[in-house]
Amino acid sequence: MLLAEPTTALDTGDTAWLLASTALVLLMTPGLALFYGGMVRTKSVLNMIMMSFVSIAVVTVVWLLAGYSLAFGTDAGWGLIGGLDHLGMAGITPSSLTGHVPTVLFATFQLTFAIITAALISGAIADRAKFGSWVAFTAVWTLLVYVPVAHWVFAPDGWILSELGALDFAGGTVVEVNCGASGLALALLLGPRLGFRREAMRPHNLPLVLLGAGLLWFGWFGFNGGSALGANGLAASALLNTQAAGCTGLLGWLLVEKRRDGHATTLGAASGAVAGLVAITPSCGSVDLLGALVIGLAAGVVCSYAVSWKFRFGFDDSLDVVGVHFVAGVIGTVLIGLFATATMTGGPSGLLHGGGLGQIGKQLVAVVAVGAYAFAMTYGIGRVIDRVMGFRASEEHELTGLDLAVHAETAYDHGVLGHGTTAHATVLTHSSDRASTV
Repeated sequence: MLLAEPTTALDTGDTAWLLASTALVLLMTPGLALFYGGMVRTKSVLNMIMMSFVSIAVVTVVWLLAGYSLAFGTDAGWGLIGGLDHLGMAGITPSSLTGHVPTVLFATFQLTFAIITAALISGAIADRAKFGSWVAFTAVWTLLVYVPVAHWVFAPDGWILSELGALDFAGGTVVEVNCGASGLALALLLGPRLGFRREAMRPHNLPLVLLGAGLLWFGWFGFNGGSALGANGLAASALLNTQAAGCTGLLGWLLVEKRRDGHATTLGAASGAVAGLVAITPSCGSVDLLGALVIGLAAGVVCSYAVSWKFRFGFDDSLDVVGVHFVAGVIGTVLIGLFATATMTGGPSGLLHGGGLGQIGKQLVAVVAVGAYAFAMTYGIGRVIDRVMGFRASEEHELTGLDLAVHAETAYDHGVLGHGTTAHATVLTHSSDRASTV
């Protein structure tokens, strides 16, 4: 994330590009809702989608009231958190500038990052979380976990950016490692779904998964390209690197599936593409095209194996937020230390471009710090919410399905619930025994 001097003049081209990028990133959350919705069983489709959609509303309110100020306000101490000078967006007018773009636009662009990061966590606890508790968690987590990490990494005076010197162009730590570690904490706290490891919990609608993946891929161009905060060559390079890594991630996952299972699947294609896109997120503004191709391929291959870790270690990360977002986020962040080029960064270089081992060490420190903080804080927040209002849905609701039990509707309802007209539909399931992926 590049922040230019705050006193520079408005650039209409940069502003237009960031307006478009903001809309693209916001679209990613409805895309994620479809992506996740297609991967759960029919009885919890709407609940899964609602967890993403409600995140848009909750995070927006929290961000505008306090989140933006604490993330990007003047540092209040040691690079850990911003100040309170912009509570309720106070002091920000249409003429206020951040670099070459209006500050209000920059704040909105950053808001869309916070929204999808919170929504991503929901995949780790699909099928078994109370909706009201999720709403409360989203608000508190955004303020206590996402906001400080965003300050560390994205704010000019955050400690990871200004003191440590780690590179993260578009959110490998802030978004991917953060949501992955947080998802693991909640999955451990809530425990496994009923029937975990005893029955196949297959995606109920693969076309919906692919549609969601396509919307995510489309939005990722704004996610990564927009992080240049300008309509320039760096944005174009980030966009091309994003496309390249998404493709090699897809191919890498399919190669593993073909070799291991004897067939390449549509679910694997969607999963591999997302893995590659996740990995290139922190590095798209730091590596050249060859680096992007290798990073995407590494993520596709490694994550295709990592999704099985939950069965080996016994934690139920329902839609593989850990296996894809955390793992690929770590890969993309750490490999900056190998593939970063001065041509892209304007300074630091990775090991393969004459930069030595120092940058790898900085990238590792950033990953460990963000991952440890996110895990510990999320577990603590989840524990408090569980004590106060309960976080896990009742066994009866989980067996019935959260759509009907919580929202009084189903994805295939052609009547009015409560009047005996609920419709039931037969759906196709994936032929594989693999439970799910992200």
